[in-house]
Amino acid sequence: MNTNAVSNGLAVKATELTRRFGNLTAVNHIDLVIPYGEIFGLLGANGAGKTTLIKMLTILLAPTSGTAQVGGFDIIKSPAKVRRSIGYVPQLLSADGALTGYENLRLSAKLYGLPRGERLARIGEALAFMGLTDSAHKLVKTYSGGLVRRLELALAMLHRPAILFLDEPTIGLDPVARHSVWNRLRDLRRDYGMTVLITTHDMEEAEALCDELAILHAGRVAVVGIPSDLRTRLGAGASMDDVFAHYAGGVIREGGNFSDAVQTRRTAQRLG
Repeated sequence: MNTNAVSNGLAVKATELTRRFGNLTAVNHIDLVIPYGEIFGLLGANGAGKTTLIKMLTILLAPTSGTAQVGGFDIIKSPAKVRRSIGYVPQLLSADGALTGYENLRLSAKLYGLPRGERLARIGEALAFMGLTDSAHKLVKTYSGGLVRRLELALAMLHRPAILFLDEPTIGLDPVARHSVWNRLRDLRRDYGMTVLITTHDMEEAEALCDELAILHAGRVAVVGIPSDLRTRLGAGASMDDVFAHYAGGVIREGGNFSDAVQTRRTAQRLG
């Protein structure tokens, strides 16, 4: 872990981070700090800028202006070092269904450049940690949605990153599988000291899992705080749905368009 990052205690520090697509400003001068060791939630309606922000922090998209440090490294000046500091689980299926769980992990270990002598131990550790040892040699296309997500977490933790980014990690999962993923994320924080940043539309997930969260609206950070504190600000009896509606743009809508709905359904189907 980068010593400067340890000294300032910040896993992520974004300063005036901005991304424009033509005349559209998707992320608008965002300032954000995330301490090490937190499970941090990023919430917002469709189009609020969550995915664009995550893509910039994970070096998948260059900012138009502003900058950020992730794991103590500048996303513009030191992208390779940022990549080595993070793990990323996208919303869409990232494991290869034509391979076994073990084969997916072995391939990732090679791509991460893990020393040959460490690969078997790391793979075994990741499988055991995610409860996948018995399923390791089965094809991923036969896995349930919960097993797929746990395999993707195993893939993301293989190189022991300081920070784990997850985009809608429990979308399409049933309640049992969803809670299993939550528990694994808590375990990663407890046992490996990982900082976890998730995007979610699930208010139950945000309150149950996140130490702190930020709600985006129209490309800006509308509010940052501890879930219970955010509810208290709105008054007795306020729920996280109320908090979201208040800060994310007035009312909770069934956002998105037809392609959004198709993509969400496709993700759910691929996860079982």
